[in-house]
Amino acid sequence: MPKKAIQEPLPDNAVHPKIIEFLKKESPEVFTEGKIDFDKLKRVLETSIQDSRERYGLGWAGKSDCFRQIQQSIKGKTLIPCRGESINFDTSKNVFIEGENLQVLKLLQRVYHGKIKMIYIDPPYNTGSDSFVYPDRFKEKIDDYQKRAGIKDEEGNWLGDVPFQKNTKDNGHYHSNWISMTYPRLFLARQLLRDDGVIFVSIDDNEVHNLRMIMDEIFGEENFEGNIHWRRRHNQPNDKTKMLGLVAEHIIVYAKDKETLKITGVGKVSLTGDFANPDNDPRGEWASKPWKVGSGQSGSKYEIKLPNGTVLEEEWMGEEKTFKSLLADGRIIFPKNGAGFPRKKYYKKELEEEGGQCATNWWHHDEFGHNQGATEEISKLFDGKNIFDNPKPIELLKGIISVSNAKHNDLIVDFFAGSGTTAQAVMELNRNDEGSRKFICVQLPEVLDPDNKDQKTGADFCDSIGKPRNIAEICKERIRRVIRKMEKKSEGDLPGSARDVPEDLGFKVFKLGENRIRDWECVSPEELPRQIEESVSTIKTGTKDEDLLYELMLAGEAELTATVEKRTVGKSFWYSVDDGTLAICVIRKMKQEILDSILETKPRKVILLDESFNGNDQMKKNAALQFKDADIEVKFV
Repeated sequence: MPKKAIQEPLPDNAVHPKIIEFLKKESPEVFTEGKIDFDKLKRVLETSIQDSRERYGLGWAGKSDCFRQIQQSIKGKTLIPCRGESINFDTSKNVFIEGENLQVLKLLQRVYHGKIKMIYIDPPYNTGSDSFVYPDRFKEKIDDYQKRAGIKDEEGNWLGDVPFQKNTKDNGHYHSNWISMTYPRLFLARQLLRDDGVIFVSIDDNEVHNLRMIMDEIFGEENFEGNIHWRRRHNQPNDKTKMLGLVAEHIIVYAKDKETLKITGVGKVSLTGDFANPDNDPRGEWASKPWKVGSGQSGSKYEIKLPNGTVLEEEWMGEEKTFKSLLADGRIIFPKNGAGFPRKKYYKKELEEEGGQCATNWWHHDEFGHNQGATEEISKLFDGKNIFDNPKPIELLKGIISVSNAKHNDLIVDFFAGSGTTAQAVMELNRNDEGSRKFICVQLPEVLDPDNKDQKTGADFCDSIGKPRNIAEICKERIRRVIRKMEKKSEGDLPGSARDVPEDLGFKVFKLGENRIRDWECVSPEELPRQIEESVSTIKTGTKDEDLLYELMLAGEAELTATVEKRTVGKSFWYSVDDGTLAICVIRKMKQEILDSILETKPRKVILLDESFNGNDQMKKNAALQFKDADIEVKFV
C-alpha cells in the first residue's frame, strides 16, 4: 500500500516523525525531556559511525543549502486549472503542469506520494552552454520569482530574451551548481515512486559520474538497475579534432526497491533478432542461443554426446534432465552438421505472447530511434518547422515505458517534459496495446529568444498561435497536434475542443501560481492596516470557484484527475470529489440544507470555508458536531 502523503514538507532541520517514533521505541535512552539528545544518539551509534573526515560519499559546495531547499515549505503556492488550454478537462486522466518543477514536485507530494510507477527525466546535461533556470527560493511570490529569474519584467511582461543563469565551465562551482540543481529534484522524485517504481534519467558524459553518485546516495547503490547506452546518432561523426566521436548517451536506471520490483516483474521490449524456420518446425519461426554457459558464468556440469560422436563435458545452462527433455521436444539443435556445440531454440510466437524479450543495456538507434528522426517527427507535426533542438525520439520513450512495466492505470511522470515526447509515447502505447497508462508532465515556461538563431523558429511559432514565447507552450501544442493526428482531426477543431476525443487522449492543464486562500504575511507597520483590512476575507478577490476547488482538492489529498460532480442544493451547490469520498463547498454563505445534503452522501472527508459561516460560531460548532457524530472528518479553511 502507498505510504500516507505528508501534508507539508518538514520545517528546516526537522527529524521525520517516523524516525522519532522508531527511536522512542528502540532507543528511548537517547531522549532528554522528549527531544533527541544527539550526543547520546552518537554514543549509541559510535560503533558504526565513521570518522566524518574520512568517508566515501558525495560532497560538494552547497550541499547543506541543498538540503535546506528540500525541507523548505512552499506555503502559498497552488496549481491553477486552465480549462481553456485542456482537452477533455472533465474526464481526462492525463496532466500537464506549467511551472518550476521543484515547487511542483513539492505540491505533488501531498497527493501522489508513493503512487508513481515510472519517472523519466531528461535534465540539463551541463555541457557549459545549458541554461540554469532554477534559482531556488520558495518563500517569495510567483511574480517576484519570475521577475528575479528574468522571466518577466518589473511590469509583469514576458521578456523576449533568455534571462536565465548560465553555468559555464569557467565557473568555480561548475559541477556543484549542477548537483545542487539536480539533487533535490531526484530526492523528491523518489518520494513519489511506488515501492515497485523505477526511474530513468538521460545524461551524457559530462555529469554521468556525478549523477551515479547522486542516485546511489538517494536511491541506494543496491537499487541500481543499470546504465543503458543509447546510440542517439544514426550517422558516423568525423571530427578530426576529437579522439572519440560521441554517438551515445546514458540512461541511468534505478528501482525504488529492487526486491519489490523483482516480485512485480520487469517489462519487455519489442522483438529483435533474426527469426526463421529452416527445419519447418510446427511451432513457427525461431532463433537460438548457446546451451554452454558463457565465460565467468557457472552452470551444471555433465557430458553431452554430439550427433557426430564427439563427447563434451562442459558446464551447461541447465541440468541434465532439463537438457534431455528439451532434446526430446526438438528444442535443441547442433550446428555445423552435428559437430557444433548445442544451442537452445526460442520461438518468436512464445516471446510475442510474453510481451516481447528482455532488454539489454545497449539500445541501438535502429530500434530505439535517433535525434534526427525525432527532429523530423516534430517538424512534421509543426508544418515543417524545426522548432525544438535534439528532442528524444518516440521509440526511445516507448522502450523505456515498456521496460518499466507500466501498464494499466499506472502513472508516468516527466518533470523535464521539454518537447512532450513522454506524453506522446504514453498515448501511442495506449492505442497500440489498449493500455490505460496516465502521464503527468511538468515544464517550466522557459522563454524563447527570437534574436537567438537556435530559438527563433520556436519563438516565431508561439507568436503565430498567439501564445507566450516559451517551451511550455510548444509542449502543450505538440500534445494537441498529436491528438489531432491520432484522431485525424482538422486544424480547426482543436485546441480546446473535446468533440469526439476519447478521454485517454485528453489532458488537463494546470499552472503553478499563488494560492487563492490568503496567508498572513509578515509586513511593515505601515502596511499592517491594509493587511488587516484584506484579511477580513480569507479568499482573495477575484477568485474563481474552480480555482478554489482544485486548491482545496490538493489540501484534501485528491488527485488532480479525480472525478468532480457538482451537486445543486436550491440556488447553492457543493462538489462531490473522487467518487464521493471527499466533499468540498466553496460558496461564501453556508446554509443548513447544504450541510444536510453533504451528510446524506456520507463522504470520508469534508472541506468547508471558514468565512462561509459569516461569524456564526454556533452554526460552525453544530456543523462540526454533526460531522463528528457521522464519523466524517471535517476541515475548516
